[in-house]
Amino acid sequence: MTSDAIASSFAQYVIESPTAFHAAAVARDQLVAAGFTELSELDAWPTEAGAYVVVRDGAVIAWRLPSGATPTTPFRILGAHTDSPGFRIKPNPAVRVGGWEQLNVEVYGGALLSTWFDRDLRIAGRVVDADGSVRLVSTDAVARIPNLAIHLDRGVNDGKEIDRQRHTLPVVGTDGTAGGTDVLAWLRGRLGEDAVSWDLFLADTQAPARIGIDREFLASGRMDNLTSVHAGLRGIIDAPVDGDHVPVFAAFDHEEIGSSTPSGAGGPFLEDVLGHVQEGLGATRSEAARAFRASWLLSSDAGHLVHPNQPEKHDPTNRPRPGGGPLLKISANQRYMTEAKGEAVWSAACDAAGVSWQPFVNVNTIPGGSTIGPIAATRLGIPTIDIGVGLLSMHSVRELVHVDDLAALHGAVAAFLAG
Repeated sequence: MTSDAIASSFAQYVIESPTAFHAAAVARDQLVAAGFTELSELDAWPTEAGAYVVVRDGAVIAWRLPSGATPTTPFRILGAHTDSPGFRIKPNPAVRVGGWEQLNVEVYGGALLSTWFDRDLRIAGRVVDADGSVRLVSTDAVARIPNLAIHLDRGVNDGKEIDRQRHTLPVVGTDGTAGGTDVLAWLRGRLGEDAVSWDLFLADTQAPARIGIDREFLASGRMDNLTSVHAGLRGIIDAPVDGDHVPVFAAFDHEEIGSSTPSGAGGPFLEDVLGHVQEGLGATRSEAARAFRASWLLSSDAGHLVHPNQPEKHDPTNRPRPGGGPLLKISANQRYMTEAKGEAVWSAACDAAGVSWQPFVNVNTIPGGSTIGPIAATRLGIPTIDIGVGLLSMHSVRELVHVDDLAALHGAVAAFLAG
C-alpha cells in the first residue's frame, strides 16, 4: 500500500474507534473478514493450523498457526495498546450549575488536559443489557468542556493550573429544572431501556485530516497508540500462512493507566493465549520455555519527534525528525527493552521492508514514559524490542504524524511478523 492509502485506512480506523472497546471490535471484524476464526475464551480451542482471533474487553489477540508448528516453534509478537488518555464518565454523572446540565467525569491516564477544552465531544463506550449482552455505542457531538473567557481571567496566558475536578466537566445541555433535558433521562434514552450498566468515555468528533504544505502530515486523535494497532492488524493479515514461527498480533487495553488489568499487558491475556497454542502443540513446560527464549516481542508504541519550539527537551545527538522513519527506543534504565540483539532484529526487519529507522533516547534530565515492553517481557521472559512511530503533541486530543513514517512503520512491522 502507498503512504496515501495507509493514511486513509488508518484515518478510517480512528473514526470507527473512539474507545478501546471499539478499536478491539473493529480489529476483530477486519480479521474475521480476512479469514480469521473468532474464538471464545469460554470454549475449547481448536489445535489445527489456521488463523484465529480472540477479544477480551478492549484487547484483541490474533495469530497464524502454521501447519508445521512443533512444541518448540517460536513466536513473533507485535504488541501495542488500544487505549488513549481522556475522560471517563463517573456514576451518577448529572451536575447542574447556573442553568447548565453537565457530566461528572474522571481523567483517564496522562491526558494533555488543555487540548480538550472547546472541542466537540461525543460519548462512546460499551453498554451491558439486562440479559447480559454487550453493545458498543457512540453518539454524535453532544458535549464540550468550556474555557473561561480571558476577560474573567486576565492572567490565563501566563500559566494556569487546571483543576482536574472543577475545570474539566463538560456541558451537555440546559438544567432540566429550567425546562431543559435531564441528562440521566437523556443518557438512558440514547443507551436503550434495557441498559443496566455501562463504561462510557468522551471522544473528540473531529475527523483525521491531511495537513502541511505538501499534505505530508496527518493530524488525528488517538495516534498513541492506534498507529501501532493498525500496523499490527495489517501485518498479521498479510503474515505468511506457513512460516517457521507463529506470528501474533496483541493489542492490550489500559496501558495508559499501568497495564495491571485482565486485559492489560501486565495481566494474563497474552500468556493465556500463548499457553493455549502451546498446549495444542503438546508442549511440555521445558519445551514451552525454549520456544519463548527463541521468540521475539516487538513492543510498538508512539514516540517523540524533536519539538521545533522546544528542542532542548530532546537528546543532543539522537534527534528523530519527521519522515526519517520509525523509532527504535533505547533506555539504560530499561524503560524501553531494546538491547543490541534486538536492534539487529529490528534493523533486519527495516532492511527487508526497505525503510529507514531512527534511534530514540530520552534526554538525561527527563525520564520519559514507558511502554508495554518491560511489562510483557517481565511477565513472559520473551526477548523484547521497543519501537514506534514518532509524533508531535503526544497525549494531546489531536496528535501529528508524518505519513511516510506511518507507512514505514507498516512495512517494518509486516517484515518483522513475516520473519
